Amino acid sequence: MRPTFHQLELFREVARQGSFTKAAKKLSIAQPTVSGQIKQLSQGIGLPLFEKVGRQLFLTEAGEMLLDSCREMFDSLDRLEMAMADLQGQRRGRLKLAVVTTAQYVVPKLLGEFCQEYPDVDVALRVLNHAQLSDRMGSNADDLYVLSHIPEHVDLEFQPFVDNSLMVVAGRSHPLALQAMASGGRKKIPIQKLANQDFVMREPGSGTRRAVEEHFARHKLSVQVRLDLSTNEAIAQAVASGLGMAVLSRHCLASGITNPDLVPLEVEHFPIRCQWYVAHLKAKQLSVVAESFRDRLLHYDEFSEHQLIGSPSLVMS
Repeated sequence: MRPTFHQLELFREVARQGSFTKAAKKLSIAQPTVSGQIKQLSQGIGLPLFEKVGRQLFLTEAGEMLLDSCREMFDSLDRLEMAMADLQGQRRGRLKLAVVTTAQYVVPKLLGEFCQEYPDVDVALRVLNHAQLSDRMGSNADDLYVLSHIPEHVDLEFQPFVDNSLMVVAGRSHPLALQAMASGGRKKIPIQKLANQDFVMREPGSGTRRAVEEHFARHKLSVQVRLDLSTNEAIAQAVASGLGMAVLSRHCLASGITNPDLVPLEVEHFPIRCQWYVAHLKAKQLSVVAESFRDRLLHYDEFSEHQLIGSPSLVMS
């Protein structure tokens, strides 16, 4: 028996949710309906698709193979729908993006402008650290990724599109900040002055943290990580409160999250020169919509960023 389109949709949702009950709730149908359809699908294929260990639901080997085929099929159908809309002179469909946390200060502004131009495009935007992005790449969960470090274990097509320099900041009462203000910022602070200072850093798995640790290691510098925090906003507040120094993206500093008690410092061998890349899985065939937004990123003009400040915000998860 060939699987029906409806059965495959249900199967994909159960695999996503890891639960028959959650899938039924997500799709607004009765749980017995979901269970019955999956049972018929499994019988038609001749192999079990799920196995339950304790309270957790896991895909079998056959289930993993079917899920891969489902992704390819639904992606192909999405691309077909978008291509047909493009032939009709329209631009509609779905765009799935995952970006590193520092990119949230630029990408949503560009998305706002893009969505105003193409109001029929639905956007799903996730803001994550590099480790979480790498996990999503493994499951082909998104169309495009914006990141600052290219993982070695994933076969990606990628291009740089904007600078993401990292700068040292301290609270206004920090001795190095007082020294910088006394000199009017005319003298660069020797990087050795950062040795054994308390630092507030992003959590392990963050691209910013990796870049900072590699930079300090190159200069044989030992610093103390006093606090791990998962957002740049929290880091800025911690530094302003005197809990230590930090290294933050210049886009973060320009975004308005900072306050008068946070002082950017001119330090030797800083800023750390980093770039953001727009990437996608090399084997993935991009939709018309994804290609359009990738082109928008690649032609991003930093000097016109002020024009995007009024763009509508997007909900990020």
